[in-house]
Amino acid sequence: MTLEVVGFWVLAVLLVGSALAVVLTKNLFHSVLWLALALTGTAGIFLMLEAEFLAGVQILLYAGGVVTVVVFAIVVTERLVGTRLAHTSRRVLAGGAVAAVFLGVMLDILARAPLAPVMVPMGADPTKLIGMALMTRFLLPFELLAVLLLVSLLAASYLARPEE
Repeated sequence: MTLEVVGFWVLAVLLVGSALAVVLTKNLFHSVLWLALALTGTAGIFLMLEAEFLAGVQILLYAGGVVTVVVFAIVVTERLVGTRLAHTSRRVLAGGAVAAVFLGVMLDILARAPLAPVMVPMGADPTKLIGMALMTRFLLPFELLAVLLLVSLLAASYLARPEE
């Protein structure tokens, strides 16, 4: 076994284990921490696939941004409600059965269609091409999205403030 295969299996076990912990942990804050680990493991898979841009976006937006906002929401909600938040996983067996059927279907599809083991070479650096497109052709929508996210963050913090 090569180092790449061992790294993939380590990341795969980490990813599946942390995803299960997200669903099965009763403490909501701990679930968010497991989610951060799962998203970071996904970034590791992207790095193994030589998709550096996707790995960076995964870390910055999801593992950093989304998890931070969810932790902020949990802290503010616990402060307003005054009790610790917990959640229960209902219908775990039904969800496991659906996941097992889905896994079986996916494995059947993969077994019927062999995958090519050869990587197709890229013509240019994809990260550079994405950056050039974002900063030239799509600059206005990119900036409008940034303003929209800022306004939604300000509105959420305004609505979450305690009544005086």
